[in-house]
This record gives sequence, structure tokens and C-alpha cells, in this order.
Amino acid sequence: MPGDVETQSPTDDLMEMVVGGCTAQAIYTAAKLGIADVLAEGPRTAEEIAAKVEADPDGVYRLLRALTTRAIFAEEPGKRFTLTPMADALRSDAPNSVRALVLMAGHPITWETWGRLTHSVVTGEPAFWKLRGMRVFEYLARDEEYADLFNQAMTFSSSIEIPTILEAYDFSRFRTIVDVGGGQGRLLAAILQATPDANGVLLDIESVTASAPPVLAEAGVADRCTIHSGSFFDAVPTGGDAYILKHVLHDWPEDKAVDILRSVRASIGENGELLLVALVLPDDNSPHLGKVVDLDLLLEFGGRHRTAEEYRRLLATAGFALRRVVPTAGAASVVEAVPA
Repeated sequence: MPGDVETQSPTDDLMEMVVGGCTAQAIYTAAKLGIADVLAEGPRTAEEIAAKVEADPDGVYRLLRALTTRAIFAEEPGKRFTLTPMADALRSDAPNSVRALVLMAGHPITWETWGRLTHSVVTGEPAFWKLRGMRVFEYLARDEEYADLFNQAMTFSSSIEIPTILEAYDFSRFRTIVDVGGGQGRLLAAILQATPDANGVLLDIESVTASAPPVLAEAGVADRCTIHSGSFFDAVPTGGDAYILKHVLHDWPEDKAVDILRSVRASIGENGELLLVALVLPDDNSPHLGKVVDLDLLLEFGGRHRTAEEYRRLLATAGFALRRVVPTAGAASVVEAVPA
């Protein structure tokens, strides 16, 4: 009828989702070639871009033509391409550059692992372990290039997440804060900057904590932070008022997650508090980033994201009682628990 608005059919919607994987690889390719860095200098034709990135001009044109349909790059008269706000985030020097995360998501190793999703869904076992013959963290210790990319992606994720955590949660009541599996100490450094009367303890394996001193020094908190190198499976430092685990438990199968919590429980005082920074899934069918990322955890780590009730049960198994879940402006929440 005249005036009716044509809508997509369910089949069209489904096909749009299916080709999303193609779009993801197109974005990866643009990031890998550094096309956004070239266009930061101004609009360029495909030929000019190709000469800069050492690629085929026709291939570059077809790549960018496809991405312009997603508002990633724009085409001007004369077939000259330019940056859009989304393309600008692919620049390596952009303030909130997502390039490292894109390179990690589209890396051949990641892509090959996702190609084995059926295996993980059918067996419940991580496809990464089957493909590589080892766990992810073992592989990272052997593949320097992939490990460096992984660390860059995690650093970016922390950089956008930490401000939302500090806005949502008040750490000022704690005098000694132990960051368990805290990496290079970026979260702990930010907390100590916000709580000048507090001291910190950073725990992670030696290959990770080796990079922590410059991070703590740059934040101006090195004199208030002690670094412990070791595994949280073996022992966790005592004497903390608060013990933080930021995105730690989700990387491990259930039994290992319980072991980590029990290790903390053995060290925490009766008046101490446990703070889990995690993606807490909603109980209903509402959209949430963690529901898709959860599949990646199944594929690579054998871990999982959890609902609040699932965290309650997990914590109880290790001797903790969930007190509350504090949402942030980002995807993560702070799960607050105390010794039971």
C-alpha cells in the first residue's frame, strides 16, 4: 500500500548477521595495513593508499568501498577516502585507539579458534587447547608476537574500563589493597592515586610483574606498592583489607576458579573484603556484551562469565558470601563479597 515502509524480512536480518564475520575481517585487514594512519594525513585515493601500505590498489578500493557501507571510512568525490569517527579509532596513535583489540580479534590464531566453535559446543572443551596442544597462557609464553598483541589488547581494555570502576566504587575505606593477578598494576596504580592514604600489594607471575615498576613509577605510587611475584594458586599475600581480582576467574574452569578463591580465602582476614571486577550477566535475555565474549572464554580458556546467582554459588563454595553487585558505566561490575 502507498505509504507503507518496507522492512527487512527475518531472512534478511539473519543474513546481515552472517556477513558480520566478513565485516570483522575487513576491519582487521584495514587495521593490519595501517590504512587509518595513512588517512590521518588527509583524503587519499585507493592508489595512493596502496602505495603507502604496499598493497594492490584494486583490493584496497574494494576493501574500503565495503567498509564505507558500515560508516568505517567515507568516500568523497573523485574516489578519495577519508576517516570517519569509527575509522579514526583504528589509528595507532588515537587517544582511544582500538587497533590492538581489532588486531587481536582478527588474528589468524583467534580466527582459526573461532572456526572450531562447534567442537567446543559439542564437547564443552576449549578448541584452543585441541588446536595448540596447550592452554592459552602456556602458548603466550612461547609466542612472543601473539603475547605482545594480547598484552596490548588487555592494556587498551583496562584503559577504558578503569575510569568507570573508580567512578562507581569507593576504595577510600581500605588501607591495604591486594591486587591478585593484577598484571602490570594499572588498576592498582589508579586506585592508589585516588586513595593517597592506602598502600598496595601487586601479585602476578614474574614474567608479568617484571613490567610493573615503570607503570607504578609513572603513576607516582611506587613507594606505596609492594610487588610479589608468584602464582595465585600457590599463595596470596596476607594483611590486606581488600583483595581485588579483575577479570581473573573467568579465564579458568570451575574447579580452578574455586582453587583461586580458596587461595584468597586462606589469606584474607575475617574483616577483609573480596572485590571481583567482572562482567556479570543478566538473568534474562537482554543483550549484554558478556554473552558473546562468554563464547570466546569457552573456546580459548575453558572459563565462563556468570550471573549474580552463579557468582553467589561459586563464592559460597570457596567460603565467601556475596554482599552486593555494583554496576559501572561500562560492561563490568564490582562483585563485593566477604568471608562467610
